[in-house]
Parts: sequence; C-alpha cells; structure tokens
Amino acid sequence: MFEYIADVVVYDWLGMIAGEQLTIAAHFFVYDVLKILVLIFFVVSLIAFVGTYVDPDKFRKRVEGARFGLGHLLAASFGAMTPFCSCSSIPLFIGFLKARVPLGVAFSFLITSPLVNEVAFVIMGGLFGWKLAAIYAVSGILLGVIAGMIIGSLGLEKEIILDKAKGRVAESRRFRKFEFRLRWSFKEGFKTFKKLVPYVIGGIGLGAVIHGFVPEEFFMDYVGRFEYFAVPMAVFLGVPVYAGCSTIAPVIFSITAGGVPLGTSLAFMMSVAGLSLPEAMILKRVMSLKLLGIFFGIVTVGIVLIGWLFNLVM
Repeated sequence: MFEYIADVVVYDWLGMIAGEQLTIAAHFFVYDVLKILVLIFFVVSLIAFVGTYVDPDKFRKRVEGARFGLGHLLAASFGAMTPFCSCSSIPLFIGFLKARVPLGVAFSFLITSPLVNEVAFVIMGGLFGWKLAAIYAVSGILLGVIAGMIIGSLGLEKEIILDKAKGRVAESRRFRKFEFRLRWSFKEGFKTFKKLVPYVIGGIGLGAVIHGFVPEEFFMDYVGRFEYFAVPMAVFLGVPVYAGCSTIAPVIFSITAGGVPLGTSLAFMMSVAGLSLPEAMILKRVMSLKLLGIFFGIVTVGIVLIGWLFNLVM
C-alpha cells in the first residue's frame, strides 16, 4: 500500500523520472514517512487499547520479578521476531514505555528489533550460510540483552521525556464500554503521532538525501584500508546510512566478496540497521540527549566488539 502511494505521489503527481537521484530520494522519503507515521499511530493506539485491560502495576512487577536478565531476553527475542527497521521499532518502544515496562527491558527490544529479524536471517543464510546467520542472530540478541541490562542498571528513568502513561492507564480502568476504550486509545495514538511528526519528517528527510545522493561506495571505499581501526570506522560510516538488515545484507555480501573482512562488513551492517541518524532524531523527542548518547555509545561499543570477534575467529 505504501509503495503504491509513494509511486502515485512521486511518478504521477510530481511527474518525476524513475532512476534519477532526486526521484530515488523523493520516493524513499514519501514511502518511509507514510509507513512510520502510520505505524506510530496504530501501534501506540493498540498498546494503549490493550493497556485498558491490563493492570500496569501487575505487568511491571511480573517483568521486574523475572529472573535476572529473563525479561531482557524475552524482549530481545520478541524484537528478533519483528520485521522492523530502526525507526519502525520506535512506536512499539514508546508503547512499552507508556505501559511502564522497565527501561532496560524496553531498550533490549529497541536494540535487537532492527538488528535481527526473520527476513534478514533468511537472506543472510542464503548469502553467507546458515551457521553464520545463526551466529549473527545470537550475537544481535545477546547485544540487546546485555546493553539493555546495562542501561537498566544506570537508573536513567528520569531521562525519558515522553509523557508517561501512568495516570492515563489508571484512568482507563474506569472504562466499561468498548467504544470508550477505543476512543481513548486513538486519542493517545494521535497525541503521540502529533509530537513525533516533525522529527520523523526531519529524520527520514536526512536518510532520503543520503539514500538518493550518496553512493554506497562512498562509505565503503575507506573501510578496508586500516587494519586495526577498520571496524570502528565501519560503524562510524554506517550511522548516516538508513536501511534495514534485509536491504543492506546483499551489499555486505558484495563488499565481503571484494575483500573487506567479514567482521568489518557485519559491523557496518549492524550500525546501518541499529544506529541510524533518522532513529536518533526521532528518539530525541522521547528521551534526553544524555540517555540517547548512552544508548548509542553502549550499542556502538557492542557492535565494535562483535566485529572484532568475527574478524578474529572467522
């Protein structure tokens, strides 16, 4: 549906020519803005609606009462089953925060979701072999678990600046009729939608410019030149690129076949999928710069370590 709308807007309404750089950027912008804004509205509304039937205190205590790390493992595993890119994962992350899921557990989902999914797993299995695909999937889940546990242990809940749902969820328990629950849920979804619109447009706009005008070779020409700093450099160069693992995996196969070490290539792919600038611009509306910096810093270190490990053992 979004693809069709983007085609109509770009080719029919704007009369742009297929294959041109500006056309590629415009199509990318329209498609992703529509997709992410619709996801934000409906996912947040759905989480709010489910929340009217759930006692948030009992849910939170159950997650917190799980064995050490189990809640993070469940969240990371759930993230691995969702076919979301970094920006598309944010609506569900916001829904978790509104449901008062522990911060570290919510981050375990946010970190793992764009890094590991069934589509990327199948593509990587076909390109690199199923053993490597399985190792990569486990690495992505472990990164989400460990990073989420670290963030959760730092006591950074006050750095979340999005309106908490504590009072609203408690209020929703008074709802007895389905239509009241539904109306309140859509109101919550639209409220979050309005707050994030400019950040989504700005973030995706930046990603569209890079996607349409900056060739992939620009980021990869320099990666294989520095033996010890190749992995950190690959992570740094991957951040401005906005794409999902399933999209970038074939590119990674090509550059690996061209001689770039596997760990360096995978580090680039993980940073592209999990540390995009558009994601940061959207998350800025949800959390403070301090928490955003800690999140990016911890995930960056984790990706670099995974890249070095792959280069060492593969």
